[in-house]
Amino acid sequence: MIIVCGEALIDLVPDDATGARYTAIPGGSPANAAVALARLDVPTALLARLSGDSFGRRLRAHLEANGVDLSLAVVAPEATSLAIVDLDERGGASYRFDILGRADWQWTDAELPQDLPADVLAIHTGSLALVLPPGGGAIERFLVRSKENATICIDPNVRPSIVGDLGAVRADVDRWCGIADILKASEDDVEVLYPGVDPEAVARRWQAIGPTVVIVTLGAGGVLAVHADGVERLPAPATTVVDTVAAGDTFTAGLLTCLHDAGLLGGRLTATGEELRAALTYGMRAAAVTCSRVGADPPHRRDLD
Repeated sequence: MIIVCGEALIDLVPDDATGARYTAIPGGSPANAAVALARLDVPTALLARLSGDSFGRRLRAHLEANGVDLSLAVVAPEATSLAIVDLDERGGASYRFDILGRADWQWTDAELPQDLPADVLAIHTGSLALVLPPGGGAIERFLVRSKENATICIDPNVRPSIVGDLGAVRADVDRWCGIADILKASEDDVEVLYPGVDPEAVARRWQAIGPTVVIVTLGAGGVLAVHADGVERLPAPATTVVDTVAAGDTFTAGLLTCLHDAGLLGGRLTATGEELRAALTYGMRAAAVTCSRVGADPPHRRDLD
């Protein structure tokens, strides 16, 4: 099983270019990754704080309908977080958030497992839940005590409008590099944290701190990955982009699915360049399908097979 830890929120997506009407769609980077993993037939549990309000009930129904295990989820008294989505003319998504005092960020140590179930092979986390107080510190402590038995994957998913102090986020990411086996970032994350710096140089710096592999997704430019044996650069598959909502989350799910199927997850990650290339390729194939669809609609395994 893979545990995904983090937020499950509602995306308010414009129905058209006027922005006169919005549709409420279940989202949140970790929740999207959990759905993508489950659709790829990987046993997946979401460790989230789910509100009891109407949006929270909708999130729970959506996750359960997609086969995500919610036995570890916390019933939260706070309201559901909201993300207001803006789409540019190319379908690229940006977000504004209504999150103050909401359910996703209130983690305590008591709400997170002290010992992992025996069948847990990996934990994926990141995005806002890992960085926002007061709960981010509790999640980080959960990762530290879990890393000897589970492969750790972290996606910083930097949101400058939320996190504020980018110097503190740079220090956070460096610290997470000492915990993670896989650090996956986007070229936008790199540009926000290190403006004007070559993503490969940043990836090399992060990989030297600790992860087995550091991955930077480059949108239409494909992906680069730095590991102990060198650098991988792979082109993106051709696709018709409708929007990029959940593309990065689907890429991570595809990557972890391939590593899971190859028996490489569980404890510290060891993978050859060939194994990593296969996982990167599968992740990009999955993300390409998501980009061809409206909103967070990742593929099922049958779509890729």
